[in-house]
Amino acid sequence: MKLFNAITKASLVSGFVIVGVNNAKSQDFHLSMYDAAPLFLNPAMTGVFEGDWRIHLHHRTQWKAVNFKPYTSYLASFDMPYNKWGFGIQLQNFRAGWGNYNAFQGLLSAAYTLSVDAQKSHNISFGLQAGFVNKSLEAGLHTFNNQYVTTNGGGFDSELNSNENFARQSVFVPEVNFGTMYYYAKQQSRLNPFVGFSMFNLLQPKETFFGGDNKLPLRTYINVGTRINITDLFFLIPKALIMHQKPGQEINFGLDGGYYLKHSETYLLAGTLFRNKDAFMLYLGARKASYIAKIGYDINFSTLRPASSGRGAFEISFTYMKQKAKPREGKICPRL
Repeated sequence: MKLFNAITKASLVSGFVIVGVNNAKSQDFHLSMYDAAPLFLNPAMTGVFEGDWRIHLHHRTQWKAVNFKPYTSYLASFDMPYNKWGFGIQLQNFRAGWGNYNAFQGLLSAAYTLSVDAQKSHNISFGLQAGFVNKSLEAGLHTFNNQYVTTNGGGFDSELNSNENFARQSVFVPEVNFGTMYYYAKQQSRLNPFVGFSMFNLLQPKETFFGGDNKLPLRTYINVGTRINITDLFFLIPKALIMHQKPGQEINFGLDGGYYLKHSETYLLAGTLFRNKDAFMLYLGARKASYIAKIGYDINFSTLRPASSGRGAFEISFTYMKQKAKPREGKICPRL
């Protein structure tokens, strides 16, 4: 029985992958510290910062408690502003389960920003991403319910025919995403509100390992919040993110905070995120000069909690922004 429980836990998450990829109800991968990765959140954020160029690195490990090969997410992006334009590139790799399901994505990104007032405080940006996604798995590593045998205490016999007919084990699909964002950039103001809308999988490409007529559904994000400058040294950012991908929906509520240490010229950062019916995330971080680093952890309270014991995901992010030689007053997205 112990062997069966161990195998069942390990294969549970891995099994979700095959079902999800070939079912219109599947959900794309996502991050808890979503706004730390600007090009991942919204193509309209490409190049929207004060500096010469920016590089971002992100890593997430999830479900290590229920699978000896947990979900792992790696992301790297580079972007830079040029006049009113922003240009960038983003690479992502996601791997899940002992069947080695893998999704690699490469995207080019461009954005254009308009100021709608003479003071350049109210700004709207529009962004577009285009590229490809390669999804693959090793079918021979997966086990299925008809391969479970009761002999010798129970277990899976991989020599039994699974009756699953994989037409292929690797697929390439095109990816096109769009986003727009409004933000108030006057840094001396008490409030700096922002709101963004982005759409992913605009082409709704067909993807399947079985040769079926399965289309990847649209995924939409709405993110909203405001930076509240409590004092010259302390700020808060209440925020929310709503994600929808047919027929699922995910709602996130968060609160970020930062305190400036004058003697070291460093911002201490902290925040929390509540994801409905799923997890509670805490993170700590710091920003000094051109560097921003954050580390967070998800505490799981979904229906998987009996197996996970509350252990959800570990996440870390790092951002470097090359500062301009002579900083100027400009359009700065107030997300940090």
